[in-house]
Amino acid sequence: MTDIDWEELRAASRDIATRAYAPYSDYQVGCAALVDDGRVVVGCNVENASYGVGLCAECGLVSQLHATGGGRLVAFTCCNKLGERIMPCGRCRQLLFEFGGNDLLVDTPQGILPMREVLPQAFGPTDLAAVMG
Repeated sequence: MTDIDWEELRAASRDIATRAYAPYSDYQVGCAALVDDGRVVVGCNVENASYGVGLCAECGLVSQLHATGGGRLVAFTCCNKLGERIMPCGRCRQLLFEFGGNDLLVDTPQGILPMREVLPQAFGPTDLAAVMG
């Protein structure tokens, strides 16, 4: 799958950001990703009064990925409420690596980069398999 409609993904990201629940920070985030079977999955952040149990947009995206049939992420984008591209936090980079691997294309403020450059030397399932025999 080489044809990625980045504008469609960015539009989906901007749209879902409007549905974020961010009453404490007022920092709405939306994200969208293309799955290897052609589906587009989305997620938005959901805050909580206890702050520490809030969910990043990428958590919702990965949940939707599995709730709608699984698969591998091929291309990913993330934006704030102004529609500006932003980078996923470290925790979310790890989530994206788990479900997209080194070849996942990430739409960053500096351009489209493979996950291997966004999260170099990532820890993942193969690291666990190597010691769990």
